[in-house]
Amino acid sequence: MKKIILDTSFILSAVKKKIYFFEELFGDEILIPVEVLNELEGLKKSNATAEICLKILEKNNFKKIELKTKNTDAGIIEYSRKNPEVIVATLDREIKNKTQNKKLVIRGKKIEIV
Repeated sequence: MKKIILDTSFILSAVKKKIYFFEELFGDEILIPVEVLNELEGLKKSNATAEICLKILEKNNFKKIELKTKNTDAGIIEYSRKNPEVIVATLDREIKNKTQNKKLVIRGKKIEIV
């Protein structure tokens, strides 16, 4: 079973492109930081997609983790360094460049591991 940590940009983009990532990642352990959930909560008033994301997350199983940082991206980078087996699902260039882990990215309407 693969462990995959999702960041805000990945979740928002997947929902915008109507990619059902929970179905595509079925059987994998999905990790979503509490900080990512907080970012989505903060965006939901000004971004309808964020509200849809939160509703989708409510209906699916995932493991909440706490990064214990104010900067979510820095927390994901640190978490991935401590857990090299974790796949990082992100579209954020900084996270991609600063992690050595495998990445889960969206290309068109497909999710790929690179």
